[in-house]
Amino acid sequence: MKAQLLKWLIRLRSSFWFLPSVMAAAAGLLAVATVWLDDRVASRWIEAQSWAQGWLYGGGPDGASDVLSVIAGSMMTIAGVVFSMTLVALSLASSQLGPRLLRNFMRDRVNQWVLGTFIATFFYCLLVLRTIRHTEGDEFVPQLSVSIGVVFALASLWVFIYFIHHVSVMIQSSEVVGRVGRELNACIDRFGNAPRSPQPEAPAALPAGFQANSKRVAARGDGYLQIIDGDSLLRLACAHDLVLEVHPTPGDYLTRGDPLLHAWPGERVDAALAGRISRCFVVGNQRTSEQDLGFPLAQLVEMALRAMSPGINDPITAISCVDRIGSALTRLIQLDCPSRCLRDTHRRLRVWRADLSFPVVLDSALDPLREVARPNTALTLRLMAVLTLIARHSTRDEDRAALQRQAAIVCREARTALPAAEDAAAVEARLVDFGNALTEAGQRARSLD
Repeated sequence: MKAQLLKWLIRLRSSFWFLPSVMAAAAGLLAVATVWLDDRVASRWIEAQSWAQGWLYGGGPDGASDVLSVIAGSMMTIAGVVFSMTLVALSLASSQLGPRLLRNFMRDRVNQWVLGTFIATFFYCLLVLRTIRHTEGDEFVPQLSVSIGVVFALASLWVFIYFIHHVSVMIQSSEVVGRVGRELNACIDRFGNAPRSPQPEAPAALPAGFQANSKRVAARGDGYLQIIDGDSLLRLACAHDLVLEVHPTPGDYLTRGDPLLHAWPGERVDAALAGRISRCFVVGNQRTSEQDLGFPLAQLVEMALRAMSPGINDPITAISCVDRIGSALTRLIQLDCPSRCLRDTHRRLRVWRADLSFPVVLDSALDPLREVARPNTALTLRLMAVLTLIARHSTRDEDRAALQRQAAIVCREARTALPAAEDAAAVEARLVDFGNALTEAGQRARSLD
């Protein structure tokens, strides 16, 4: 099924070994091909071309063995030392920014390409080295293959220099926050780009007697719900004339026996069909951002909370996290998010799912941040500025009510927590700006209606 394919794609993308293994295999095939060319074509061609003799390796078998041995040994030494030092630096940085930094390092394509380059060069030189023959009268020196090995070594040297620069940039707090922010924006865009109904529809409602005549399909393992394969669920529901009520959302933790959904009519769901339905839900050991909007949002909140902890006390990083959260929420509030309920070609409800709610996302982001922002003037003012920015783009009454509630709580806590009266007055001024922005957004929305 599509869900299982996505599950394996997520594992491969998160696997640090996959891309280096592919590059090593490609290097092995290249070594076989170049040695074959040396044996059949290249040696005679090099002897006939004077310019090639000046650029390609022209020494004997002992020299070729020494060159390839040095390259192969140095590649593994460099790879081991560099990645050991990098993991130490990442471990120290993750104590400030959280363990998600190690996850980003494992998923980073540049890091995988660098390791793959070192391993591929080592593997290539090793395979070419075994083909060199030293026997008198039967000497064989793969000049083209050795020359390509030298080119690989020079390329690996450039990759090594670039890798040092890349890691030094990657562990900076602003870069980590920016990466997670872009991941959050991409997740929001996937919600906004979901298929919309060609015509307005009435709110989805379950059939009468659904609860009394439905059958529960339970989870078959423990873990975080990563993906719901809605297309496969729709096909199963249409094929067996079912209506499915999905309970969990991506990011929820499930234990064995928890309900995945209820199917109506229940008598049509046998054990085989229940197994096919349960395979549409991908459960894993960790949350992912494929369908889970809350996961990258929780990462930004966690980094902000860590930055404001007494042992770190880094309000600049916390403000950067708040800015990224504000940018994502501004993007989310402007989306006319389509219903996540699925219908068949006759517009009959087949799969019911709860719609994405901006107030819920807003509360999950700002409720923890308010606690750490209370005694900090800069962070409190930035929270109010972010709320004002979001308010300018609000189009729905329920969204504006949620924003107004958050702004009122921030100001109420600022009056009691901020030590200076001037700081509390600055927050009150921001509240006035927020109110004006909210009023203008409401008037603009009513004029459009």
